[in-house]
Amino acid sequence: MDRNQVTGLLLLMGMLLGYQFFFAPKDEPKQAQKAQVAQTTIHRSAATTTVDTVALKAAAGDFATAATGVAQEVVLENKDIKVTFSTKGGKVKQVLLKHYKTYNDFAAHKENPLTIYDEAFDKLSFELATTKGNVDINKLFFTTQSKGGVVAEGQKQSVTFTLALANGQSIEQTYTLAGEGFLVDQNTQIKGLDGLLKSQIAKINWIEEVRPTEKDLNENRKATVNYLIAEGEEFDQLTENPTSANDATLEKPLNWLTFKKKYFLSGFIAKNTPISKAQIWATPNPQDSVNIKTLRANMEVSLADMKAGKGQYQWYFGPNDYNKIKEIAPAFGRNVKLSYDIFLPITRYVFVPLFNILETVFSNYGLLIIALVLVIKFALLPLTYKSYVSMAKMRILQPELNAIKEKIGDDAAKLQQAQMKLYGEVGVSPLSGCVPVLATMPILMAVFMLFPNLINLRQEAFLWANDLSTYDSVWNLPFSIPFYGNHVSLFTLLMTLSSIAYGYYNNQNTPDQVGQPIDMKKMAYITPVIFMFVMNSLPAGMSFYYFVSNLVTILQQIGIRKFVDEDKIKQILEDNRKKIAAGGGKKSRFSEYLQKQMKAAEEMQKQQNDDKKKKK
Repeated sequence: MDRNQVTGLLLLMGMLLGYQFFFAPKDEPKQAQKAQVAQTTIHRSAATTTVDTVALKAAAGDFATAATGVAQEVVLENKDIKVTFSTKGGKVKQVLLKHYKTYNDFAAHKENPLTIYDEAFDKLSFELATTKGNVDINKLFFTTQSKGGVVAEGQKQSVTFTLALANGQSIEQTYTLAGEGFLVDQNTQIKGLDGLLKSQIAKINWIEEVRPTEKDLNENRKATVNYLIAEGEEFDQLTENPTSANDATLEKPLNWLTFKKKYFLSGFIAKNTPISKAQIWATPNPQDSVNIKTLRANMEVSLADMKAGKGQYQWYFGPNDYNKIKEIAPAFGRNVKLSYDIFLPITRYVFVPLFNILETVFSNYGLLIIALVLVIKFALLPLTYKSYVSMAKMRILQPELNAIKEKIGDDAAKLQQAQMKLYGEVGVSPLSGCVPVLATMPILMAVFMLFPNLINLRQEAFLWANDLSTYDSVWNLPFSIPFYGNHVSLFTLLMTLSSIAYGYYNNQNTPDQVGQPIDMKKMAYITPVIFMFVMNSLPAGMSFYYFVSNLVTILQQIGIRKFVDEDKIKQILEDNRKKIAAGGGKKSRFSEYLQKQMKAAEEMQKQQNDDKKKKK
């Protein structure tokens, strides 16, 4: 480039810069425009606020003087919970459980208390029907002189909120908290409002968006609405369905109603006149990881009680722990699903008291589970011994059973009759080995129901499992296996291996089943594998229980085998055979029953054959 080109470029750049500096539009008008927009927005907000205030007063009707105000908070706390109240509504605003935390906080070693109730996800309205329409007093502003504070153990403290109208008319909400526990007493009193109210009921509408607190992603399947019908104290609940909504209209009076989560409970209890009727809903939100389920209850309560100073209720905000809730209200302990009804006595009167005793001895819950297994297995030892002796008798008779099979062939009916005849000849009941095993089944089923609902194991660590109330994961898979999941539970694998080992050992001591359609020896290997898929996402504490139980059972079998003299049993069977053949001896009741049935079957068969001959 020559000098003229350079000079031209410099002049061109100078002109562009000069134009930009002297003639281009400045930012000031834009800023002024933004300021004008902001000012307009402020005016609009003020106008909206004014309109909202007018609307609020209009909606409040005769309660218009309490429609606006500034919310203030009052805090009451004891050693277990911290309750925050608000003058807006004179209601509970938030409840924290001091000694519990979410699984995420537990895993991250954070000490944040668990929020069980919060107006951010618990919406509560208290509607009164007035001559000018329904009014939600939880949106009105109360006043209070209460300061709150920490309640000492053995003491009680109350906070009172008052909504005062003209001519001595008022609504008063008083809440009382004891020095320990999870109950908040509420007393609602209405004075002088007879001319304003047109109904003898008040409506309490409660909606909770259930937030996850546990590791288990299927936590929403445990959330539901429980209730107790006052007449006959009949407990019931909405189905714990994780995929579809459930609802019910309850026309009969209720003593209480609760929102039950996996390990925690929020409940409303009527102390005097029962809840007259209610509508309840439980709606799962499978695509929402924050609000995993929506629980809702619309309840009707008596205004007469509130006018008479008897509007007494209780709120329970705490763990769904059987030992803590069983005495709160009639059948309130049913909120903990201890077991199926048929096995409930075993759980309630055996496992729960035994667990309570062991908790006073062991602080480590893994050791507690081992001790629990040992106590149960020792108590069942006589049944285990009897079952082993019965199997020993069947092993001794095995050669004769095989000979019967070879003689008769595949005729199942004749084969069974011949086998029963042999059992009768030696005084052996084939069911004697099954009965002890069946007697232990309620124990196994009780454990299967109890452990997933036992809050005692929550966030208790043992070995590699940091929380025995949920599954242990030693390996997270990059994919999900149908019916198994996307993780590997080591306790479940150990339980499966121990079950297969027990099946193998048991098969060595069990005679072959002649003429049976199902080979139970093969099932001893198939069943543990099936249960591995079932147990992989269930509590580690339960898998550990079954693992230890299998090991102890194998050791018991080995120990019993050393004390059982099979030669002596064989001699006893031979003696029985001789005595029974001679018309004496002691037959089992089952053998006698079988002989009667066989004789009846033979007579029937003979009669049928005679009838056929006559027809011919």
